[in-house]
Amino acid sequence: MTIGIMNGPNLGRLGKRVPEVYGSETLTDLEERLRGAFPGAKLEFFQSNHEGALIDCLERWHGSGIRDVVLNAGALTHQSYALRDALEGLELRFVEVHISNVYRREPFRAHSLLAPVAVGQISGLGLRGYELAVRFLLDV
Repeated sequence: MTIGIMNGPNLGRLGKRVPEVYGSETLTDLEERLRGAFPGAKLEFFQSNHEGALIDCLERWHGSGIRDVVLNAGALTHQSYALRDALEGLELRFVEVHISNVYRREPFRAHSLLAPVAVGQISGLGLRGYELAVRFLLDV
């Protein structure tokens, strides 16, 4: 079983962008953390600032047999019907993850277009949310 770890817009700047909200760890730190926490698991990582690139990657993953995804779509969570349609149409089992607590921020962040087709959602637990999502997908 391989789990895809996908990050959307602006998450490539983790550790530099608004560290008081997103922390000081980088995307590379996250990848190392997950590989260390799950040494026997096969993990595929992808990040893009472009909606179409995310969808292309999901289609590639689906074609290669990946059915489980941890997804932090960033702001696309709140505005991308195309991403939602791809996730639903590919019948991927995914956990929506947000580093910050989106419900304590601007009101628009509290609405997720993706949540209705996700198996679960983790918000506000920092990078630990990714670990919890991977653990969940490995256990079910």
